[in-house]
Amino acid sequence: MSDLILEKRTAGQTESRTVRSRSKRSFVIFIGVWIIIIGCGLFGAKLYTDRIQQHLTAQLEQQTAAQISAMQQTYDARLEQMEAGYSADLAELTSKVDALNELLNFTKDNADTKTDNSNKLYTQLNEVKKQLAELKKNLDVLK
Repeated sequence: MSDLILEKRTAGQTESRTVRSRSKRSFVIFIGVWIIIIGCGLFGAKLYTDRIQQHLTAQLEQQTAAQISAMQQTYDARLEQMEAGYSADLAELTSKVDALNELLNFTKDNADTKTDNSNKLYTQLNEVKKQLAELKKNLDVLK
């Protein structure tokens, strides 16, 4: 009987060793498969985020280019409008200066002595010349 018990113990120990080695091997394979699955998931997520980032960057560049173009057109239109306004003001002031010069010459020819009217005309003429010079400076700055 002792042989039988000894055989059972030896067989039990061998079986438990095989079961342990099998369970150990299964556990290692299970962990390895999970590591591979996690690695593939991380790699897929990286590829997906890179693709989304490139797509968003392209869209942003396109929107920025469109906005810059629209702003440039608006700026050009405003600049042309301001130049036209300054040109009109400049032409109007030039005609006023010419009219004042004619009036001043007429007054000089008709008056023997200087009067208050001619002083007023000179003052007005000087003011108009100052405004004309200021408008020319503004127009040069805009160009």
